[in-house]
Amino acid sequence: MYIVAIAWFYVALMMAVAEATNSTGTLLGAAVTFVLYGLLPIGLVLYIMATPARRKAIKAREQSDLAEQAQQGLMQQPAYATKIIAADAAPVRSDPPNSSGHAPASAQAGSVAPVREKA
Repeated sequence: MYIVAIAWFYVALMMAVAEATNSTGTLLGAAVTFVLYGLLPIGLVLYIMATPARRKAIKAREQSDLAEQAQQGLMQQPAYATKIIAADAAPVRSDPPNSSGHAPASAQAGSVAPVREKA
């Protein structure tokens, strides 16, 4: 993965050296050439190529955090998730509000008359 980035960096460096040593070239032109042809593309390519590794690291960190919380007993049920049937009965788990995923209310089909412009 890094061999392409190293080769690209070398080519951009040689382009910048050629720009700086040319009789009509300047050091400012060499710096702009190196940044625009070298550093920015290399940085972008390495960032894109490292995306799967970052995702795996985030998932692993989340899984370890969840396991740690479960081990410590910090994952408690929210207040709405339990209801007590009797004073001495064990709590019973209930579904959270709006667990169906449907909209709370919607218009009934055909309940609104269409409005037409008068000709």
